[in-house]
This record gives sequence, C-alpha cells and structure tokens, in this order.
Amino acid sequence: MQTRDPAPVDAPQFAAALVRWQARHGRHDLPWQADRTPYRVWVSEIMLQQTQVATVIGYFERFLARFPDPLTLAAAPIDEVLHLWTGLGYYARARNLQRAAIRIRDEFAGQFPTHFEAVESLPGIGRSTAGAILALSLDQRHPILDGNVRRVLSRVFGIAGAADRATTQRLWAQAEACTPHTQVAAYTQAIMDLGATVCRGKNPQCAQCPVAAECVANRTGRQHELPGPRIRRAGRPARHTHMVLAVRPDGSVWLRQRPPSGIWGGLWAAPAFDSAGEARDYAQQRGGEPSTLPPIAHAFTHFDLTITPYLVRCAPAGAVREGSEGLWYNARDPARIGLPAPMKVLLERLSEES
Repeated sequence: MQTRDPAPVDAPQFAAALVRWQARHGRHDLPWQADRTPYRVWVSEIMLQQTQVATVIGYFERFLARFPDPLTLAAAPIDEVLHLWTGLGYYARARNLQRAAIRIRDEFAGQFPTHFEAVESLPGIGRSTAGAILALSLDQRHPILDGNVRRVLSRVFGIAGAADRATTQRLWAQAEACTPHTQVAAYTQAIMDLGATVCRGKNPQCAQCPVAAECVANRTGRQHELPGPRIRRAGRPARHTHMVLAVRPDGSVWLRQRPPSGIWGGLWAAPAFDSAGEARDYAQQRGGEPSTLPPIAHAFTHFDLTITPYLVRCAPAGAVREGSEGLWYNARDPARIGLPAPMKVLLERLSEES
C-alpha cells in the first residue's frame, strides 16, 4: 500500500500550532516583554536588527534606564545616545531613533503613534518593523517579514526563489494569510522565536518544530536550500585607513567627531588618513616620530577595513589645539560620547599598557 505525503499545513492551522508552541517553548522573560508599550517594543526591535538577543539585553536595559520615554530621548545630546549605543554597531539605527523621537515629540505630542501609517513614516522604521511594534505592543493585526519570519515561511510553505521582488511579494502574501485575527501578539512572538531558536539558518532543529510534519522543506530535505540565496555583489572590497593616537602623559587621547554621514557618522575617533605618509606627517607635527601599532581588522556589511594605528606622545599641554575640533578622551574619566568598536579596542589597549 502506497503511503501518501501529508497534506501541507494551511494558514490557520499553522498559526494555531505556533501559538500553542509559543506558550510552552517560546521566550517569555526578555526585558522588553515585561511592559510591552509601543516605545519599549520599538527600541527593542531597532536594537535587534542585525544583533543577537543576548547582546541586546544589557544595552536595552541601560538605554531604557536613561531614556524611559520618547521625550527624554528627543531632548538628549546625540553624543549621549551614541555613547549608550557604543558596541552595538550600525549606528544609523541610534541616530534614526533620536530623529524619530523628535518627530514623536513635535508631531504626536510625545506619544508613540498607534496607527500603522504614522509608525511606518518614522525614520528607521519599515513595513515589517512597524507591524511588529503594533502587533507585539497593542495586539493589532499586522503581518511581519523579518529575516527569521522569511526563513520560516519559505521552508514551511516551500516558497523558493532568490530574495527578489517577486519572491518577497509572495512571502508577504503568505505572511498576511498566516497572521491570525486573534492572539496576534502571541503569534508574532511565536514566529519570531521559532525562526530564532528552532528554524535557524544553519543546523535547524526540525525535531523541535511544531509544524515539521507538514513543512515542505523538512519533507523534501531542502532545509538548506530554502529560503533562496540573497543576491550578493561579487567579492568584498578591502579598504585601509591610518589612525594617529596622540596621547598625553595622563593617558588622554585626542579624538575628533566624524561627519554625520558615512561610516561611523557622528562618532568620535582618532584622526584618520588615507596614507601612511599623511598620518606620519600629522603625528610629527604633534609630538615627534610615531611608533606603529599592530593593525586592527574590522568588517562592515559591504567591505572589510584594516586600521593601522600610529602612537605619538604629546607634551602635557598637548600640541593639538582644543575647542570644537575635538576633545581629549581619558579612559579613567571617559566622556559620554559614541565610539566605533575599533576605537574602543584601541583605547582599551592603551589603557592596559599604561
């Protein structure tokens, strides 16, 4: 007798299975789940973009302790916002958070908006993030399609194809069909949790999945084919920069604020140059012949950066003029400013050596 393949799961069954799974196996003790206001969920969703939950928890708690509401965030110096973001990376997210908070103060009387179109119009918020904020905090029915959800839907419903426009439209249609009309917050958390903890990109835990029996990828052994590959540019360009660490006897280092656009926009870092010659000329003008320190490698989304640091000792008064151009940063009494991750590493090295 021939065995027939099980029928594919339909959307309502899929949603119900995930809600049941979430109640028993999902995540319930994350700090932004304790009080699901739109503001708190918004901050968590922005932090979780490109960043693991375990990393975000501490940053979220410190950020909310300092900025408990949109008005506090809108009124803060951007340097302090970036300071509390230091180490999370993708700093445009922090700048957009404050830009959005200013909009909330000026256009929505300081209250986070509760209409989808208004939320989606805020800086740094797209369709999926707006839907997640309103679904998780207010139980409003909006589909979401972040990376985890895309992977779950692609595998369960067998939606193949590269991450192009046509495939994305099919996934949005499936997300809309699967989003229930009740228990929306529970379902939204469930599909996010399932993608993050079970239906992982590598080494998916299919034995723990509540819809494994009906999942197209599991039934056909295509877990590692779905979702389809993202369209990637050929090769990753490599860039090189040279940083001068001008250090005074008290251990303070001269930093300058970078332009608001470009890499590390608005953050503070040592003066950087395109060539070793420019870096050495700058160092010699400020203290003498510099010594070369071990290089630092840093990966961005679209390129790899190698930083060659040069150390030069300055006189106590410092040959670098102070003022709006920069500041002397002392790790023993640090200013509350945003630092790129490689700059933080360099400052820690100098502090350990001193």
